[in-house]
Amino acid sequence: MTAAVAAGAAALVGFSSPTATAAPVPGTTVATTTTAVAAPVTAQADILDRVRAVPGVTKVTEATAPEGYRFFLIDFTQYRDQRHPKEGTFTQRLSLLHKSDDRPMVMYTSGYGLSTRASRSEPTQIVDGNQLSMEYRFFNTSIPTTPDWDEELTIWQAATDQHRIIEAFKSIYTENWLTTGGSKGGMTATYHRRFYPKDVSGTIPYVAPNDVVDGQDVYDEFLANVGNDASCRDALTAVQRRALGTDRQWFLDRLAQLTKEEKLTWTITGGMEQAFEAAVVDYYFAFWQYSLQSDCADVPDAATATNEQLWEHLDAVAGMSFYADQTLSNYVPYYYQAAYQMGSPEPYEDRIADLLKYPGFNTAESFVPSALRPVVDDTKAMPDVDRWVRLRSTEMLYVYGSNDPWSAEPFTCGREASAERRECYRFYVDGGNHGAKIAQLPAPERTFATQKVLEWAGLTDADPVAKKVKKNGRWSTNNQLDRPEIRGRALGRR
Repeated sequence: MTAAVAAGAAALVGFSSPTATAAPVPGTTVATTTTAVAAPVTAQADILDRVRAVPGVTKVTEATAPEGYRFFLIDFTQYRDQRHPKEGTFTQRLSLLHKSDDRPMVMYTSGYGLSTRASRSEPTQIVDGNQLSMEYRFFNTSIPTTPDWDEELTIWQAATDQHRIIEAFKSIYTENWLTTGGSKGGMTATYHRRFYPKDVSGTIPYVAPNDVVDGQDVYDEFLANVGNDASCRDALTAVQRRALGTDRQWFLDRLAQLTKEEKLTWTITGGMEQAFEAAVVDYYFAFWQYSLQSDCADVPDAATATNEQLWEHLDAVAGMSFYADQTLSNYVPYYYQAAYQMGSPEPYEDRIADLLKYPGFNTAESFVPSALRPVVDDTKAMPDVDRWVRLRSTEMLYVYGSNDPWSAEPFTCGREASAERRECYRFYVDGGNHGAKIAQLPAPERTFATQKVLEWAGLTDADPVAKKVKKNGRWSTNNQLDRPEIRGRALGRR
């Protein structure tokens, strides 16, 4: 889920973003276009020409895609402030994986940057459809030249971005539309439906946290009891205590060595040691987010392992240099939104509080550049969305992992009878982490969820794909498009 914050944001913290310019796309086969098509484009025209003619599209580049697909990278003009179009525009990046205009469309967003490689989300696989992916505003190059963060980086602005894109591309794709995303992308999909509930026929958010009141967290309670093996939790804590305790200086020296080798800086956090502590605090959370309880067998024994072994393990799980400016700058828009509207977990410090020099530091606002502080909380946005999901949402299907810390505060569909009537559902993968999928659910739940996705996509039993899924209980996969999704540091600090 990595993405680089645009140059305008990077300038706020005194360094340039290493990936502010999109990387070349391997296998580019069609030259880009920046001019509008003069003649009318018919439904029989090549899909490239039809995409060029979509209102708002200013540039299209076609890249290599597996047989049976076309893949395009697209520049789309958005209003920097959707409420005041005269304030100007910016260019938002999209990608389009085209299967056929008679198949359903799935709109996907990570809530961060845009991958320039063709891939399919799980709902796209299930319905064998097209996929339109959106880069979230303020990530990478999808940002105004002179951004107004508190007015322009809001959940409503991003939802309206998505609404305008959907409206524009419905000129080509007239079959049913679905929306989806994982983690912050699942939140993004939910927020879009809150403001534009009629845009699509169904939404499938994965592992989407719902921090209704930021100061009333249950994450600590969840993490204190996560899994069913206390010895696993103790082993993780022992690693943290070794790094923060008597061997702290060795780990700080090791990080200083890395700092020199990679020319790292620590401006945003205010110092290397604050960043070091934040990474060690993250370690416990990050293990449960990305690993399974069975992976505890690979945790080094803190009583016998060398410092170098512990360093390698901590770095693999938490990323010891993650809070360096060179990486952290990629996530500035996330931290700003987390501090301003979305909320974020309190740091889990209960087991290591006596060893911390900077207790309570690991919060979203600590990772916002000083030029953007203070961030004033919007305390109404999340309760509004939560209320809508519980009482009014329709055609929503949430998937969570029971051991994923982000599931500690999930979206809920409300009273059972009301939820059933509105077709709002929530499922948990037992023992699952932040990569939980419909495919991992028990057979009865997997079958039910899959049928709902097909139904919302407008695919009846007569559809060959739906017929095959119903017969086999599984959908077809494509090794070139359906690589296991690596969520990276989803939701920023985790």
